[in-house]
Amino acid sequence: MLTKNTESRRALPLAGITVVSFEHAIAAPFATRQLADLGARVIKVERPGVGDFARSYDSRARGLASHFVWCNRSKESLTLDVKALAAKEVLDRLLSRADVVVQNLAPGASARLGLSESALRSRHPRLILCDISGYGDNGPYRDKKAYDLMIQSEAGFVSITGSTETPSKAGLSIADIATGMYAYSGILTALIARGQSGMGMRVEVSMLEALTEWMGYPLYYTTDDAPPPARTGASHATIFPYGPFAAGDGRVVLLGLQNEREWETFCRQVLLDPKLLVDSRFATNASRVSNREVLTSLIVEAFSALSADAVVQRLETAGIASASVREMRDVWNHPQFISRERWSEVETPAGMLPALRPPATLDGIDSRMDAVPALGEHTDAILSELGFDADIVAGWRLAGAI
Repeated sequence: MLTKNTESRRALPLAGITVVSFEHAIAAPFATRQLADLGARVIKVERPGVGDFARSYDSRARGLASHFVWCNRSKESLTLDVKALAAKEVLDRLLSRADVVVQNLAPGASARLGLSESALRSRHPRLILCDISGYGDNGPYRDKKAYDLMIQSEAGFVSITGSTETPSKAGLSIADIATGMYAYSGILTALIARGQSGMGMRVEVSMLEALTEWMGYPLYYTTDDAPPPARTGASHATIFPYGPFAAGDGRVVLLGLQNEREWETFCRQVLLDPKLLVDSRFATNASRVSNREVLTSLIVEAFSALSADAVVQRLETAGIASASVREMRDVWNHPQFISRERWSEVETPAGMLPALRPPATLDGIDSRMDAVPALGEHTDAILSELGFDADIVAGWRLAGAI
């Protein structure tokens, strides 16, 4: 399953960068994992005995939590009770060696721990601080709890997703993922800026603003209080035909048209019914959207004598976009990933697990794909590196500080 390394690979771009992260759940861990993919050393500070609560979300990945395995490879786990007396000295030494600090703690927690911009900037002028929160560090929602579903709702995503009868959330944590991506790109930008100015900066990312940025199309679609896009399941709300259609064998084919040229091709080569081109009900995309139920019936009727494979073959021959509705087991074995050797493996406390290589392929660089850490696996080594005596460390462990 491992892909072959080529000769003369370049050094990882973020080698030599140290990230200290006070993180949990998805948004911050996803951001820092991508930094680790590029070679950054990521030290994940976790609560003794418990760790990142995402470790216990489930046990589906051979006894490990699926979210945790996904977001935490190539990191080092340091267990530390940040409220203990010993923590201040540990954090002082740790931060003096850090390039980046990332946190998505509860509102106000980072300030109480002395991890705010005002507390750190004078002592660490080159430090990049990335603060991730639900709603931002001011405003009326500042202290409101922010889980992914709540942000999907507040950003309007749930209102435009699902069926006509039932608004729905996304099947994955898109608010967290959006936030993690903006934190990742913000940190990279800050590193570039530091290379020019020599000074660090603060990067602030809120989940609400991250996901609302992704809502640009439906927001502009409702300019001046215009009606919002309808909830249309797997179909597109404002382009048609674009979505799932049943074939004669009961299987579903997804297809999508983007312009009038494709509509003409679709009618002539796929539906084999050029008369539709002169039907006023379908003359424009807007009219096809308005008459989607009638047009759906005509498409399903044309497909009724064909298997899904035959429909896909017609679409491919005509150059019309199509896709299969794949289950998770199908994605693991997707022929495109296998052909492109996109699957690698990572070591975990439960043994080797498959892992998709990072989507951004950098010429001449193999992304880092190191182990997912056990809770506190690197505590002793990191504290020794920071200069703490083994007897002191043993005392902290007995006291529950690490």
